[in-house]
Amino acid sequence: MRIDIATLFPEMCETVLSESIIGRARKSGAIEVHCHNIRDYTPDKHRRVDDTPYGGGMGMLMQAEPVFRCFLAVCEMLGKPPYSIYLSPKGEVLTQKKTIALSQKENLFLLCGHYEGIDQRVLDEIIDEDISIGDYVLTGGELPALVLTDAVARMCSGVLPAAVCFEDESHFGGLLEYPQYTRPEIWHGESVPEVLLSGHHLKISEWRERESIRITQERRPDMYQIWLARQNVQED
Repeated sequence: MRIDIATLFPEMCETVLSESIIGRARKSGAIEVHCHNIRDYTPDKHRRVDDTPYGGGMGMLMQAEPVFRCFLAVCEMLGKPPYSIYLSPKGEVLTQKKTIALSQKENLFLLCGHYEGIDQRVLDEIIDEDISIGDYVLTGGELPALVLTDAVARMCSGVLPAAVCFEDESHFGGLLEYPQYTRPEIWHGESVPEVLLSGHHLKISEWRERESIRITQERRPDMYQIWLARQNVQED
């Protein structure tokens, strides 16, 4: 998979995406991530990419032309248009289900807004969908783009050692993850659950499933009800 991020702050994105699992995956070639500075595509000699919005209002708005030129440059690199996403609080909230679907795409183009947003005309022309990472507003789209990149990339082959690394985690199977423990066996007077020390794999698996169900029911009753309904359908 290749992910292209269009941003006013490519160094910010590169710093995060060069570290840890994603950084290693980029070095190994398991995924490609490229960060593009939208300012490099402005026709303005002062590298200006924003202007005042028609109709008035506070703040500045990113112009259509630099964004469009950046998108066209990526299309030329790929030889075809990528699947394009605008990171926006107006969009569908990112879920694990959406992450899995996006990981099946060959190319993603992630557009990061800033200031008061981006001229709607270029969004209408190049964007396939808007995605939000939550019901709140940030100063720009860079952090959402990094979250989306991390969530999607770890679903791709070769990024994690095995599929079980993400299949056992919260949200993947409709439940929150069970508690986990490591050494020492006793810490601050609290012991690791005995079943985890037993070496009995079936009992450990059953304990983990029970804990996942319990935690989901307590903390996310909405998720629990959806999971329960699916279980009932399967039984029928």
